Amino acid sequence: MSPKTYQAETHSGAPNIPRQEALQSNPAPVRRTGARHGDAIGLLELTSVAKGIEATDLMLKASEVELLMSRSICSGKYIVLVRGDVAACASSVAAGEAVGRESVADSTVIPNLHEQIFPAIAQASLIQGVEALGVLEAFDVASLIEGTDAAVKAAQVRVLEIRLAMALGGKAFSVLTGGVADVQAAVDAGKLVIGSKGLLVNWAVIPAPEAELVRELLGARII
Repeated sequence: MSPKTYQAETHSGAPNIPRQEALQSNPAPVRRTGARHGDAIGLLELTSVAKGIEATDLMLKASEVELLMSRSICSGKYIVLVRGDVAACASSVAAGEAVGRESVADSTVIPNLHEQIFPAIAQASLIQGVEALGVLEAFDVASLIEGTDAAVKAAQVRVLEIRLAMALGGKAFSVLTGGVADVQAAVDAGKLVIGSKGLLVNWAVIPAPEAELVRELLGARII
């Protein structure tokens, strides 16, 4: 039986102010939310923190995308991830490349991602009922996302976490759970995708993980 996951929701406590009054009192542009249902990710990696921050701002202004991640990573690099439809992500990444110029280390748009990928990146799911564990480890962020997407589409598993680049020397890994056979099938599918790019570091399938290990990996998100 696959674990239950509960995606965290946020609610605004702002008062219901008429649109015209709100615009007069606060003329700043209102962030668009139409991109929240997009199934693509745009990724930009830069060698400069300053250019990474500047690129993030322009990427958000360029098209209707949702910011998933904007932060410094190991080796002094900076990574930006946005979510939206393919065209919006492509426009956003292009805007970031234009300002990043010689600081751009990598960029890509990954389309048609499984819905589980997004809360796993944000670590926004509460988890109940962990079974077997599968781990995929890759040399870079893009290949890990693609491999994890292939894994969750290949079998009845849940993506518990996708950890990207921070304190990993630029590497990335994901953790899956489900029945042993499903986890094995998922990991095999993920290995195939990541390995085809020459970016597979390693993998693991753990049929009956110890509770202490699960708590250490997933922490306060277990219920």
